[in-house]
Amino acid sequence: MKKKSIRLLSGIVAAFLALTGSTAAQNTKGEINRYSHIIKSNVYQDFKKMYRPPSGALKFPFLTPGSNQYANVLWDWDSWLSNVALRQILADVGSPADSKEALEYEKGCVLNFLSYGDWDGYIPIVIWEDSNPRDFEADEIYKMNMHKPVLAQHAAFLCQVQDNDADWLREKFYYLQAFVNAYNAYHRDKNTGLFYWQTDVAIGVDNDPCTFFRPNGSSASIYLNCLMYRELLAMVYLADCLKIPQLGEEFKNDAVKLKAAIQEHCWDERDGFFYSVDLNLRPVRIQPDKSLGKEFMIHAGYPRDYDCLIQRIEVWSGFLPLWAGIATPEQAERIVQEHYANPKTFNSPSGVRTLSRMEKMYSLRASANPSNWRGPIWGISNYMVFRGLVRYGYGQEATELATKTVNLFGRDFETNGALHEYYEPETGEPLLNRGFQNWNYLVINMLAWLENRPVVGEF
Repeated sequence: MKKKSIRLLSGIVAAFLALTGSTAAQNTKGEINRYSHIIKSNVYQDFKKMYRPPSGALKFPFLTPGSNQYANVLWDWDSWLSNVALRQILADVGSPADSKEALEYEKGCVLNFLSYGDWDGYIPIVIWEDSNPRDFEADEIYKMNMHKPVLAQHAAFLCQVQDNDADWLREKFYYLQAFVNAYNAYHRDKNTGLFYWQTDVAIGVDNDPCTFFRPNGSSASIYLNCLMYRELLAMVYLADCLKIPQLGEEFKNDAVKLKAAIQEHCWDERDGFFYSVDLNLRPVRIQPDKSLGKEFMIHAGYPRDYDCLIQRIEVWSGFLPLWAGIATPEQAERIVQEHYANPKTFNSPSGVRTLSRMEKMYSLRASANPSNWRGPIWGISNYMVFRGLVRYGYGQEATELATKTVNLFGRDFETNGALHEYYEPETGEPLLNRGFQNWNYLVINMLAWLENRPVVGEF
């Protein structure tokens, strides 16, 4: 299918006229208008419930995901994406006073994490008010996961909000550099140039089969590497804002190398999709095998000359190279046509399944610790795939996905009076955790795009 103009196809009516005919389009428009009103009235009324004052280990005001399960806790990528939604809400209905009030909570998310930074680069994933985020043995620090690479992106987003002002970050910028340096030194495979998870703990996409219960240090996740690519670009921007552009050039070079590594190792030309890769290969050390009765060099004739094995497991994060701007236009075309549009794999009535329905691991059972990413619909995966579709100009598909998300959340508010953490793909029934606000509020950003209004996007 020929790539279409965003402007031409971003309207709801135009998309559904093409897909279903004028009568159905009118019905859909009426339903969307109703759900849009329901969503806005709830979100615009409740968004300040994300605000929390300083308390205990949290030295600055901050944003919480919402619901009782996440009542007084600061999470890494949750606070970043909640912030993007918050800024859209403020752009829609906030006053200058509201914007000023919010800024202290927004900056506090970044500053709370950086307050636990040090020369070693470690930044915690989560901070509870009664916790000590640095309560661990020194030799453990590089054997566990740390804050996902979205901290510089969060800081960059807030600098953009303040007309490129980064002075509030200047004294802590060293800790951001140390954070990225630690990822590069201790969480990156030197042979492939890809970043990997140390363990399967707190990876954000909890039970992604590419990492879940896999050997430690073996999963070069496409999700992690796409986040890191954008993190490096955010470091370039922040260095420029702080008037140290030569430093920015170093991070820019790192981003170029990472993009090339993702293209080389994670793109699968056979399937037309990006995958995570397996690093769990024995090292190439050709030694005599004396068990054969003589010194015989096993595999010495042609030892392994590849550094990873692609994991052909269809996970929603294979769409993230569109969100990150890594995919070529030709790759994007295949991803959209062969994977996004396929109802047998990802495309469902409620949005993008987090795991292809064709995978044997597909499951919709509600669970917490880990939360279930093996098929259910999450608001954040719908949003990030939507942003990738918009970036590459797939207006009709972006409209379809945004409309499904509006329907999903509008029905939940209408029926249950709240949103949930994740949903059943076919029926849209909520599966877990009533009252979950968090990145679900990014539906407001989707609505702004559908209505051709200014859209707040992440850095």
